[in-house]
Amino acid sequence: MKFTSGVEQAAAIVVLLASQDLKSPLASDEISRILEVSPSYIKKLTRRMVIKGIINSVSGTKGGITLAKSKNELTVLDLIEAIEGPINVYQSTGLIQNSFKDGLYAEKGSEVISSMFEGANQLLVQYFSSITIADLLKQSTGGSDLPKIDWNTMSLAHFLNKK
Repeated sequence: MKFTSGVEQAAAIVVLLASQDLKSPLASDEISRILEVSPSYIKKLTRRMVIKGIINSVSGTKGGITLAKSKNELTVLDLIEAIEGPINVYQSTGLIQNSFKDGLYAEKGSEVISSMFEGANQLLVQYFSSITIADLLKQSTGGSDLPKIDWNTMSLAHFLNKK
């Protein structure tokens, strides 16, 4: 199983939103510019994240997106499922049953394989749901709080030069 780059981009969006000055939503065009990703793809990702309740969309000239959940509530599983859908590492194609066509063990073999992969699904869900965005940010920053930046008007380089 391999996740698409959309999961990484969703994580990057959440990091930007976690550090966004709370007074103003972050415009999707700014996210596209910062991440150097096409605006239409960012809109597609953010739409999925809005549907899953990860972010809020604010319309209007000063509109954009904000986090809908705190970084302490938001899990890696939330991001994965918003972009990729539910974790499912195995989709039966019926090959096991074809191998033992009309045989005594065909159905049982298929059940055993499905059960094994269902266990893997459960382990992945358990693991990814135990990691919050706050956990990842703490690890990344050495426990420091992220600076609050209005990404709509300032770059990180500009912010760092002001300090």
